[in-house]
Amino acid sequence: MENMTTQRPKTCPPLLPTLFLGAVLFLPGTVQAGTGLAFVSNEKSDTLSVIDPKKQEVVREIETSGRPRAMRFSTAGDQLLVACGDDDVIDVIDLKTLEVVDQIPTGPSPEAFAFSADGKSIFVSNEEDSMLEVIDIEEKIVVHDIPTGAEPEGVIVSEDGKTVYVTSEVADMVHVIDPVGGFVTKNIIVGTRPRRFALTPDGKELWVTAELSGEVYVIDRATNETKEVITFLPPGMRPEQVTPVDLSISQDGKTAFVTLGRANHVAFVDVASRKIEDYVLVGRRAWGLDVTSDETTLYVTNGLSDDVTVVDIKGRKPLKSIPVGRVPYTILIDD
Repeated sequence: MENMTTQRPKTCPPLLPTLFLGAVLFLPGTVQAGTGLAFVSNEKSDTLSVIDPKKQEVVREIETSGRPRAMRFSTAGDQLLVACGDDDVIDVIDLKTLEVVDQIPTGPSPEAFAFSADGKSIFVSNEEDSMLEVIDIEEKIVVHDIPTGAEPEGVIVSEDGKTVYVTSEVADMVHVIDPVGGFVTKNIIVGTRPRRFALTPDGKELWVTAELSGEVYVIDRATNETKEVITFLPPGMRPEQVTPVDLSISQDGKTAFVTLGRANHVAFVDVASRKIEDYVLVGRRAWGLDVTSDETTLYVTNGLSDDVTVVDIKGRKPLKSIPVGRVPYTILIDD
């Protein structure tokens, strides 16, 4: 993971002593509480900025443990989970009170995570010890530690729950993992510093960003082989400035959105032809993204300008920049 400065030690926020995660069952998926809010994790200010999309401004800051990064909603719709890399925990936030109410201990430097198909476990990439950690949520215990290449980041689970994919930033690999057996079944070589994933809606392809080689790899899930490599070069940019990180694919499977890091753009890609349809200028170091459920608006976190760019998808143009915390990482929209 790219670092801008050394992280300061931080004491975890106080928790309510009477609340226990063991009383809650988390389920996979993306059904949220429908608060209408957007949540931004800020790596350097140790906060989540809460944006009201109607007002297009931050309405609250939530203190978290150190270095909040990846986030997931619980299917029950009442909580938001946040991986906090400096304090080796996943904070649990109540979406009604917007407060941290519990924590799940993890291994060193949790970066990203995903739920198992039955919702009883989470798969956590631990950046510093090069492991994918499988944690039983109710018991808060480690079920498996699965070795990966150095600095694992992206984690995604297949729709049937039988396969977990993990990127290794240093090994330039995608690891294909059997979550039941707890072992790697195949290593797929991709570009330099692979980061994050998206599955096409039909489940046939896995798209992977390769940050330092400026590419997206399209993997055939039936063969676990790369079938296409997409490159990017926005107008006026040099190839070394193009550092893809986050991506999402529209619900109809026709369009992919890719943040291009230090190239300060989001790319619109035709999924079928792999052709770049457009580039939209956003803030500095475009990093994370999320799309509204009606797919009219795209929100992009910009790590070097400390803001979020609101993009009109149909018009393919930026609408507004919203200041947030320091070094925004991920955004999730609860709509």
